[in-house]
Amino acid sequence: MPNIGHFFHVFIDSYPLFMKGLLLTLQITIVSILIGTVVGLLFAFFKLSSSRVLNAIANVYIAIIRGTPLIVQIFFFYFGLAELGISPYWCATLGLALHNSAYIAEIFRGSIQSINKGQLEAGRSLGMSTPLAMRRIVLPQAFRRALPPLGNQFIIGLKDSSLAAFISSSELFNVATTQGSRTFEEMTYLLIVAIYYLVLVLLFTLLVNKLEGKIAGGDE
Repeated sequence: MPNIGHFFHVFIDSYPLFMKGLLLTLQITIVSILIGTVVGLLFAFFKLSSSRVLNAIANVYIAIIRGTPLIVQIFFFYFGLAELGISPYWCATLGLALHNSAYIAEIFRGSIQSINKGQLEAGRSLGMSTPLAMRRIVLPQAFRRALPPLGNQFIIGLKDSSLAAFISSSELFNVATTQGSRTFEEMTYLLIVAIYYLVLVLLFTLLVNKLEGKIAGGDE
């Protein structure tokens, strides 16, 4: 274990490197969640569809993604796309997006199903088509209810982004392991990166909790 004085000295000296890694970590997380949200919403509609074929496609997709380790999915993209000149950043981002999409699909499915079916029928009685009533009436409410669990999924994705280090993406965890190996102070840098992750998670948890409070207040 490093002494306190030395630890803070290393913490301050390594700040520029870790800030670069932090920005990349946030970038990977945000982009993967955005892509995962689009793909997840698509598969949520597949699960809610009356088509057995679309139901089966969604069920198989979600079962495979949720039933295999995230690191395997990231390596799948890395070894499959690296030969095409795709950067480790995009391999990690796509792997995380694929993984997140399966969980986001279930979040959207549950949110949409939680909306009273009478509202969709009311929209249709006003002359709206089913897709139009879904878009104007059901989806805005479903998105509102999905925001808190989507926030939690973002926090999970933030921590999962550390696996990008295994394909040489220079995010937070990669900075820690690289610097630890270079200086032979692995424990010091692991403690430092743990602090960065902890602060990030606490900040985003606070934001998610505030969001949940506003939504709960709006539903009263």
